[in-house]
Amino acid sequence: MAHFIVTGAAGFIGSHSVDCLLEAGHSVAGLDNFRTGRRENLAAALTHPQFELIEADVAAPGAVAGIAGRRPVDAIIHLAALVSVPESIANPALNFSLNIEATQQVAEAARIHGVRRVIFASSAAVYGNATQLPLAETAEMRPISPYGAAKLASEAILLGHAAAYGFVARCQRYFNVFGPRQDPSSPYSGVISIFQQRYQAGQPVTIFGDGTQSRDFISVRDVARANLLAAQATTSGVANICTGRSTSLQAIVTELARHFPGVPAPRYGDARSGDILHSLGSPEAAWRALGFRAEVSLETGLAELLGR
Repeated sequence: MAHFIVTGAAGFIGSHSVDCLLEAGHSVAGLDNFRTGRRENLAAALTHPQFELIEADVAAPGAVAGIAGRRPVDAIIHLAALVSVPESIANPALNFSLNIEATQQVAEAARIHGVRRVIFASSAAVYGNATQLPLAETAEMRPISPYGAAKLASEAILLGHAAAYGFVARCQRYFNVFGPRQDPSSPYSGVISIFQQRYQAGQPVTIFGDGTQSRDFISVRDVARANLLAAQATTSGVANICTGRSTSLQAIVTELARHFPGVPAPRYGDARSGDILHSLGSPEAAWRALGFRAEVSLETGLAELLGR
């Protein structure tokens, strides 16, 4: 049994990662300041004897290091972040604190206490509005938002610390993650969860743009499994966590409308600042480094989200 620290444990990806680690027989200390995380996301974990929930701000100096110093830690899975591109544009100082300063605190905790591995929630946003698809990890990176820039900077911080201090850092470039527990109330939540909520309420969805923009949608169950595999890696590096399949927003609407035939047709609005038009990842590096391939189809993932 290994021992893990998961930051952002009460969040969408965090809570699924906690569940995955516990199901694999490990023990977990979960950190969250509940800025966006929800205690109910950890309903199952809170009944597990190998889980401890700690309310803490990862960006606070010494917070992660204090917890890492209590017992040997096999890996820190760092998922706490400011996750909204528009919020990072509106409040770049908050983005710096929650995304860059927090990562520095995690890196220092690993250095001080000899943590073997750090797994980091990076993002396809590091690539910016790339035109050469699918995106490989060697593609030119041109972030178009403070959020994407912070993810790229955090990768550099962790990889530099790992090389200097002898731990393994895995930077997981998540593409568009969807599934149960994703909060649709946020204005920049995952588009699928927002669409799902409106369809279930019998309301039309709003597509920002013409609907042809496309994404590489991946189930949160696959992402949690990728995190578990990364926590066993022996070499540092970056990897896209994606399916390698592209789906347009219009196709998502069409699939959801099949489940809710009475809902009015979608509305269309102006494209949002900072949004990427097309995103598609190459999954090959994750296969080579982690033995990871996505297994949950879009149709299965949507059915799970809808409880069907």
